[in-house]
Amino acid sequence: MAYMAQKDLANTEVDCVRARQIADGVHSVQDAIAQAESHYGRKAESVTLLAATKTRDVGEIMAALKAGVRVIGENRPQEIVAKAEILRAEAAREGLSVGVNGEIPLYLIGQLQSNKINKVLPLANGIQSVDGIELAQKISARAQNLGLCVDVMLEVNVSGEATKSGCAPERAIDEAFAISSLPALNLHGFMTLGARVDDETIVRSGFAKLREIRDCVSKQLVQDYDGSSVKLELSMGMSGDFAWAIAEGSTMVRIGSAIFGPRAFV
Repeated sequence: MAYMAQKDLANTEVDCVRARQIADGVHSVQDAIAQAESHYGRKAESVTLLAATKTRDVGEIMAALKAGVRVIGENRPQEIVAKAEILRAEAAREGLSVGVNGEIPLYLIGQLQSNKINKVLPLANGIQSVDGIELAQKISARAQNLGLCVDVMLEVNVSGEATKSGCAPERAIDEAFAISSLPALNLHGFMTLGARVDDETIVRSGFAKLREIRDCVSKQLVQDYDGSSVKLELSMGMSGDFAWAIAEGSTMVRIGSAIFGPRAFV
C-alpha cells in the first residue's frame, strides 16, 4: 500500500471542482440505480448505494456524503484506521453521524486478516468479507471481548475464479448457518464479486446463484426463529455490472470509480 505514503488519506480539503465531480458521480449512479430498479421490476429505492472509498481521502468521502451517499465501504483495514475518526468528526460538523451507532454505516468490504480484527471492530459497523466460519469465530470472540455486536456478511466466490476470495457456493449454506449461531455476530447477508467477463449471461448466473443461496438460508432462519422476519442483504454489483446485479436481486451495490472517477493508485 505504497499509496498511503503518497496520499494523505486524512486530508479534509476538497476544491469545488472536485466536489462537483463527485456529486455529479453520485447523482448519475443514483439515477442509474433507479432506472435499473424500474427496468427490472424492482421496487423503487429497494437498492442501497454503498460508496467504495478505497484510496479516497476524507475530503472526497465528505463530498460524496454531502451529495447523498448514506453507506460507506472501505477495502482495507489500514484505511479505516487512517480515516474513521477524522471522517466522523468532519461528518458531525455537517450534522451527520458516521460509523458505529451512526446513521451512515461504515463497512469493511475487503479482506480482513486476524491481526487487524481488534483495530477494525470499534470503527466499523460490519464486515462484508467474511469467507467462512474460521474467520467468523475469531471476529465473534473479539467482538465479545469488546462488548460489541457486529454485522457480518458471508462472502461467496460464485464465479469460482482463483484470484477471488470467498467460500465455495456449495459450502455457503452450511457456513451461513454456522455463522448465524455465533455470539456477538449478526448474519447480515451475503456478498460477492461478479465474474470478470463481459458476458451478461455468465455474470447474471453468478448473481442468481447467490440470490438462491440467500433465499434458502432466509427461509430456514425464519423457521428457526418461529416465523420472525429475517431480511438478509445481497451485496453484489460494482461500477461495471451493478445493473445486472439489480436484475438478479441485489439489495446493495458497491460503487467506486463511477462516483469518484478512476483511481490514481491500485
